[in-house]
Amino acid sequence: MVINKIFNNNAVVAKDSQRQEIVVMGCGIAFKKSIGDPVDESLIEKVFILKQKDASEKFRSLLEDVPSEYVSLCDDIIEYAKNMLEVPLSEYLYVTLTDHISNALRLYDDGIKNVNPLIWEIKKFYPKEFAIGLKSLDFIEESIEKRLPEDEAGNIALHLINAQVNSSSSKVADVARQTEKIQDILNIVKYTYKIDLDEKSVSYERFITHLRFFFQRIHKRDNAAALEDDFLLRQVQSKYKQAYNCMLKIEKYLNTELSDEEKLYLTIHVHRVTHRQTE
Repeated sequence: MVINKIFNNNAVVAKDSQRQEIVVMGCGIAFKKSIGDPVDESLIEKVFILKQKDASEKFRSLLEDVPSEYVSLCDDIIEYAKNMLEVPLSEYLYVTLTDHISNALRLYDDGIKNVNPLIWEIKKFYPKEFAIGLKSLDFIEESIEKRLPEDEAGNIALHLINAQVNSSSSKVADVARQTEKIQDILNIVKYTYKIDLDEKSVSYERFITHLRFFFQRIHKRDNAAALEDDFLLRQVQSKYKQAYNCMLKIEKYLNTELSDEEKLYLTIHVHRVTHRQTE
């Protein structure tokens, strides 16, 4: 493994035996080294192999400006998130999260608080991701002795949500808008039925999960296929009239024509979340 580019004393781009370029980090790994010199493999602490070309190029560009300890810290956070969420995360997260945390620490040093207006909704709809965000604040404090505010746990959670559901070209703002829409839909249900929803019920959790994946399909213009026979939808419409009418209000709010299958499942979820269920 030889050095192909030096970022600083602790980070280089190297070429392995297959001539593949990888980012290698370690304390003093480039000290008194030049391009073409072999990498002292005993000093390697982190290795980054990003297969997605755009993510790889932007990640290397980021290393020009971001301290290597921040990059290492974000890698620890991402690995922790992978273990806790047990879902694939986009490689682009290495770029977006590193860039975000670097900026958050810069704002912290300048005494500027980066307020997250969706902190309550994130806690409510994405408890796993928010818990990882809180743990990330612990990692940051342990690593660089700076305690970021709770709002940043919400911001980190948004990056994790985005990395699960969207392509590299998507923005965290998309997830923020999605979160606001979920809250609006819950309000439509509550006002239609004039009730408070049981946020601890299994039906409520399933409804939120359905809405999250529903918005993914809408975002990708990948609505569910039409039902071969609308018999089930007509049955549900007749049996759960209030839930069906509530679904029509949601469709109007979304300003998009839903497929019969989406109408069917959304109506069923509205009915379940508004009635006591024996789970």
